[in-house]
Amino acid sequence: MAARFASLVRRLRRLEHREVVAVRRWLERTDNLVRLSALLFVPAVVALVTGASNAVGELSFLLFPPLASGTYTLFADPEGRYADPLRFVVGLTVGALAGLVALRLVGTASAAGAGTTITPGVAALSILLTGAATWILDVEEPSAFSSALLVLAADRAAPWLYVAFIFLGSVVVAGAFTVWRRRFYERRASFLYGTMRADDHVLVPMRGERGRGAAVFAARLAAAHEAGKVVLLDVVAEDRIAAVRRSLNGDVEAVPDDVSEVTDPETREAAATAARRLESHADEIRRLADVTCEVVVASGDPLDATREAVRAANCDLVVTPYEEEDGLLSAFVRGVFGGAVDAIAFRTSDGRDRWPRVLVPVSRPGDSAHAMVDFACRLAGEDGSVSVCTCIDREVERRPAENTLANVVDAVDGPIETRVARADVLEFVEANEDAYDLVMLGSSGDRSAASRAVSPPTFRKLRELNCDVAVVDRGRPR
Repeated sequence: MAARFASLVRRLRRLEHREVVAVRRWLERTDNLVRLSALLFVPAVVALVTGASNAVGELSFLLFPPLASGTYTLFADPEGRYADPLRFVVGLTVGALAGLVALRLVGTASAAGAGTTITPGVAALSILLTGAATWILDVEEPSAFSSALLVLAADRAAPWLYVAFIFLGSVVVAGAFTVWRRRFYERRASFLYGTMRADDHVLVPMRGERGRGAAVFAARLAAAHEAGKVVLLDVVAEDRIAAVRRSLNGDVEAVPDDVSEVTDPETREAAATAARRLESHADEIRRLADVTCEVVVASGDPLDATREAVRAANCDLVVTPYEEEDGLLSAFVRGVFGGAVDAIAFRTSDGRDRWPRVLVPVSRPGDSAHAMVDFACRLAGEDGSVSVCTCIDREVERRPAENTLANVVDAVDGPIETRVARADVLEFVEANEDAYDLVMLGSSGDRSAASRAVSPPTFRKLRELNCDVAVVDRGRPR
């Protein structure tokens, strides 16, 4: 019973972890975050005004419409034209004052007191004065016209008291919006974007001749974080490891530490060669990137050994050399992409060890796009440049595409430019490859061509590119 209970607890924790990660990645999309914020804050403002209205008899319920609509305008588009706290406060107050002036000019008999109605003249004059005043003061605010009309119907208190409450209510809303935008929205990358807080312990399976390039690439990524670390992994064939352990009576846990005790010359040479190769690369990594570098020698199936090394070394990113089989990603790379942590398949063309100019094609905002931009900024550094681009089919798509790119990059600090091209994404990359050192693509098969790096046409293009290529895949927590 105890074992079953412990198993159930572990299963629930895994489920909870997956749900938390899924929610966080959903919130990484700026549109989702903004809509959720508006959904939460507008009811909060209405509840606040309702409480104040119940507590203060002179406070008119007619404060609700302008404050509620104005609050939604602020939170629904925090980077837009009307997302200015000063404009919000002054606009609503000017609108209420314009309505009050209209009442005074036309006469109080036109006001909506008990049993009276609002005349068309006072309503029209109120809107006219509001439009003229907000235009001259450059504080045009949609909710200002609402407050200008509702002050005419303020029958629970004197109109000037309604103006005062509009001012105080708008100040409270503007203050809450300012705190939210500065303390959370503008810093959402550090709170929500997983790669900003993690992906600094990087495991590199040293497979084949391209292992060195992947290790240097991983070191540049890890070095961007103070706690960065690179772990180099080599997997020795199972039969050789078994021979080593038999020769040592099962006393060896790590082959490189005890190779001198191996009696079989061929096995000892294989183990020693693996150890020397890893240590040589580790020394180069430490010298190039000034980052901690460890080595691990494992046995068994390469994919299983890689996943176990990720867990044992507490790594949150795997950078593997780019491999193909029959025009598709190799089984090993596909297995790494299906793991629980983020992964990158890296292909180098000329062995460079720095990537100051990076091109990042994206198709939509989200966790993959943010991860690629974060990685690109780490590689480019303060002196480099990052270009984030998206491709469109029709000119009418340009404005939404520009907004998409703005949502992707506005929370990331770094030298970033955005580009919208009316072209096929692969043709665009091929035409601009000479201007960049690295092209960073997403791997998800359910995305559009801009990030579908698992399709044969993309692979053929990647083989033809002269610049380096990195294919990024977000992990799938279990």
